[in-house]
Amino acid sequence: MKRWLLSFAAVLLLASPWPAAAAEMAYEWNLADIYPSEAEWMRDYKAVQNALPKLAAFESTLDDAKTIAKLFALNEQTARKLEKLSLYAHLKRDLNIEDEAAARLGAKVEALAAQYAAKTAYIEPELLALPERTLAKLQKSKLLKPYRYYFTELREQKPHTLTKREERLLAKLSPALSEAENIYDHASRGDYEPPSVRMPDGKTVTLTDGNYAAALQHPDRCYRKAAFEAKAKSYEALEHTAAATLYASVKADELYANVRRYPSGLAAALAADDVPEEVFDNLIATTRRHLPALHRYIELRRRALGLDRVHSYDMYVPLGGKTAKSIPVETAKTWILEGLTPLGADYIKHVEQAFQERWLDVYPRPKKYTGGYNTSAYDTHPFILLNYNGSLDSVLTMAHELGHAMHSVYTNRAQPYHYAGHSIFTAEVASTANEWLMLDYLYAQAKTKEEKLRLLIEQIEQIRGTLYTQVMYSEFERMIHDKVRRGGSLTADELNRLWLDLLKTYYGPAYAADPGAARGWLRIPHFYDAFYVYKYATSLAASYAIVSDIKDDQSGEALKRYKQFLRSGTSDDPIRLLKRAGVDMTSPEPVERVLRHFAALVDELDKQLANKQA
Repeated sequence: MKRWLLSFAAVLLLASPWPAAAAEMAYEWNLADIYPSEAEWMRDYKAVQNALPKLAAFESTLDDAKTIAKLFALNEQTARKLEKLSLYAHLKRDLNIEDEAAARLGAKVEALAAQYAAKTAYIEPELLALPERTLAKLQKSKLLKPYRYYFTELREQKPHTLTKREERLLAKLSPALSEAENIYDHASRGDYEPPSVRMPDGKTVTLTDGNYAAALQHPDRCYRKAAFEAKAKSYEALEHTAAATLYASVKADELYANVRRYPSGLAAALAADDVPEEVFDNLIATTRRHLPALHRYIELRRRALGLDRVHSYDMYVPLGGKTAKSIPVETAKTWILEGLTPLGADYIKHVEQAFQERWLDVYPRPKKYTGGYNTSAYDTHPFILLNYNGSLDSVLTMAHELGHAMHSVYTNRAQPYHYAGHSIFTAEVASTANEWLMLDYLYAQAKTKEEKLRLLIEQIEQIRGTLYTQVMYSEFERMIHDKVRRGGSLTADELNRLWLDLLKTYYGPAYAADPGAARGWLRIPHFYDAFYVYKYATSLAASYAIVSDIKDDQSGEALKRYKQFLRSGTSDDPIRLLKRAGVDMTSPEPVERVLRHFAALVDELDKQLANKQA
């Protein structure tokens, strides 16, 4: 569905070297770039309010190109204002969670977005109710020429569209069908009590997400084990509720697919991105063929740590020695500008602009949102939120989010508003391409064996976490959906068994599958957004192929193809967009390529560890 037909109640989003005050100001957003004053914000707010009755007046009139063109123009004008309104309130609130003015603006725009959604809800159902012959005629109309791909997508939906009465009924049922995730969220976040453990220094720490991640990287194995077992034990109280909510969610997915006349929940999910099922099948089959390389990495980890078997609590402890010194932001900026030079002078110019014009809010502050993201409106520059802490991961996160930002810059300059979004299938390509380039650059610049070892492991872990792990999750999703579609149920014991079996298969004989690891499935909220996680793996494979081609191609054609990809937005389906960039995701080759690279990295790790021990 195109961005201007969506509800804009929220803008999409998927600890540290402290600077002097003047320097810090250069790394804070200037929200006046969106609206210089609240009065300007209110002017657009009232303009949207005034447009809503005009939008509603088009209902039951959509049968000729002239009328539809007028509606589309008014709808776009309204949606663009609403997008800016929402962006401003959202960003203002994320800078200070206790900002009452931001909360007030957010509540106002959320209510306005709901009104907009209600007033425009008729558009696609009314168009889809038209005879196929009429839709074909509209698609060829000169007046609607800018929307031809939109009509292609619309016509593809027609076989899966119900009668008006059925569509209204399904819309009314949708909140109930999606309630399982809400129940899960309350149970896993609101009602869940994280356990506490005693640290080696005698202090007691509560295992929040951040503390738990730190515990699993701690050099004291007894402490890692205690933290893992305490966390695993704490999930026992949730597992039956989580199993019931996941079962309800999968049942809803399969019911929705059946009602829409799709053969499965997987087919329905893939159809939303125009992705053929062979892409999903190839991803899993190819990854399965390359499991021996992952098994070898786990064996190297076992030997490097001097263990009998690698347990879940041994998977994250660093192998590369002491953590590197804190990296100042100015150094990170220099590295990024140098590391991304293979993408060309115009790309670097836009990245420099991002730093110069305060597109980034870099440092953590009290009451600031704690995550990281890139977001924008069509009529604004991108805004990147970070909580930079001087680590290598912080540098890579900055490069990653700048990749998203540059994707928006190139797309928004080339595409009309209705094609200016990005499918998740393509959105992570631009961000992970930057990470590949940065890792190559930093490895080439590394001056010590320890630095090279850390960066080598960083690359290995990126592929393990983004490809192998997400493919394992995808296999689990397919298993549970297949079971429910065939009339089976999901219990905690069954889900635990499936999860533990997959862990054993993926990590191999050097891995000890602790019983506590069996509940890993209940910590993955993405399972309530069916068949989402596989896109992380395909995006990583696609970006690796693109970056490799850019580095190997002296003619510059690979870079030209990539720039065209960045400009394409949603003007075609993601598979065709990537093919034009030189990557055929219907073939196993892109996944084969990145996994061959993984095997080569593991070979290099074996050599470096052997040299270190010699």
